[in-house]
Amino acid sequence: MHAGAPAAPAACLNAREAAAFLQLNEKKLYELANSRELPAARVGGKWLFPRALLEEWLLEQAHGGALTDRLLITGSDDPLLAATVGALAPALGGEAFVAYSPTGTLAGLELLARRRASVCALHWGGVEHSAQQHAMLLRRFAPHRQWALVRLALREQGVILRRGLEVDGIETLAAFDYRWAMRQPGAGSAHFLASALASRGFAAADCSAVATAHTEREAAALVAREDADCAPGTRAAAAEFGLGFLALGWEAFDLALPRDVLFRRLFQDLLAAHGDARSQALANRLGGYDLSPLGRVLGLD
Repeated sequence: MHAGAPAAPAACLNAREAAAFLQLNEKKLYELANSRELPAARVGGKWLFPRALLEEWLLEQAHGGALTDRLLITGSDDPLLAATVGALAPALGGEAFVAYSPTGTLAGLELLARRRASVCALHWGGVEHSAQQHAMLLRRFAPHRQWALVRLALREQGVILRRGLEVDGIETLAAFDYRWAMRQPGAGSAHFLASALASRGFAAADCSAVATAHTEREAAALVAREDADCAPGTRAAAAEFGLGFLALGWEAFDLALPRDVLFRRLFQDLLAAHGDARSQALANRLGGYDLSPLGRVLGLD
């Protein structure tokens, strides 16, 4: 740095600095921080306020939110949701921006918690316990009190099989030398597979893993290219690539998002597009979907 050059702004502000930056009194600042309405972290008994997140928070508060014209979706991969986003994006033109970048459930929730995404798609275990499991999963993250959970669909989960491969059960795939494309830790499909194997006396370590896929459709592509014989995933992903499928059960596919995003026009447009005639027809062609719960808001308590 040259002599006399101004110092770079601090990345984090203390309470006095943050109150001055936001033109609030410190009592009100602490109220907002304690209620998690304001981006802040408690470190060593003191509140710290990241400057970049405060600036973003101010934009969100201004005139309905300067970021209401974009919807960034992360988390679990899904062929039908990808198709919905693919149809919605060009329809919006230059008026708004919607994008879908799958990362797996836990990585997506981390991005949501850090305000790097607007929405996180998630699935974690069988449908019979999904309401409790998904609520427990969200409670791992500090901002969950400001989040809502919206059901998008029920999906059939299982194992994607290469063309021509016929097996009588997952035990055969685990016990013999079949090549697996496994999902990364923190992916909902990896969790579902581990539970299914454990209920039959096996573990993921018993399977011969030859590759790691970081999205549902990457897993299906590996099997379609015959780089692997099988991979955990949904019936829809298998059908999209013309592959076989071994069904293991149904799961809930939900969206986690901040409550202020829930009623934005852009998110409501996404839900409407996901339930329209085009989407329903594609769901029927792919198979393994039940869209009847679409749009149901679930409690986190």
